[in-house]
Amino acid sequence: MNSDQSIQLTIKDIDRIVEMAWEDRTPFDAIYMQFGLSEKNVIDLMRREMKLSSFKMWRKRVQGRSTKHRKLQSETITKFKSGLQRQITLNKISKRA
Repeated sequence: MNSDQSIQLTIKDIDRIVEMAWEDRTPFDAIYMQFGLSEKNVIDLMRREMKLSSFKMWRKRVQGRSTKHRKLQSETITKFKSGLQRQITLNKISKRA
């Protein structure tokens, strides 16, 4: 996190942020609104919480993705999460041991 920003996150919060970051339709703005973390903070959190290979896969997936960046989104997108998105809460596989 930024040195001027001290946000205390619970394990449950971190799990939810990781879940939201993986969701295609959840923009970084939604994470900021709910948890106060900027895109850079989310990237730092993902780097810290995930295995290196998972982090690289996630970064490749979200870089430039229009649905992750509200400014690039189509105006027809009105919700953050697809109704077909499966739940991955408390996903231990993608986290570092």
